[in-house]
Amino acid sequence: MTHALADQPAVEYGHVEHVTVHFDDLDAMGILHNARYAVLLERALVPYWSERGLAFRGVDTPPDLFHAVREFRISYRTPIAYTGPVAVHFWLEHLGTTSAEYAFEFRSTDGRTVHAEGRRVIVRLDRATLRPTPWTEAARAVATTLLRPTA
Repeated sequence: MTHALADQPAVEYGHVEHVTVHFDDLDAMGILHNARYAVLLERALVPYWSERGLAFRGVDTPPDLFHAVREFRISYRTPIAYTGPVAVHFWLEHLGTTSAEYAFEFRSTDGRTVHAEGRRVIVRLDRATLRPTPWTEAARAVATTLLRPTA
């Protein structure tokens, strides 16, 4: 479940999506389990792409959604020790011919506390060969809106 909250932090690039931390996402110490960050990132990315016409639709799923995660790296800063919304700020650091590198931050909804930060690299695959294949122009058009401006 995502949230469009009035206090959503403004960002200069990328996008912020609010996702919900549920009680069953917490570990025995009452903090967000480390493995749940990848799931919550996915839950932040899906609405962004879906609202722009690239949504999972079974056999009619756009080919750009057939991709694999090549790398996932995360650094934990301040534990999330609550249920409710958390802000996920994500953007693209690089858009290649067949790959894309996301960077992301998990923040409090007011933007003041950084809970975690990291990167996720994906590679678009051909469904038949499972080999890297170029992004379509439709996906590239959406992806470029997420690119962080270079200095």
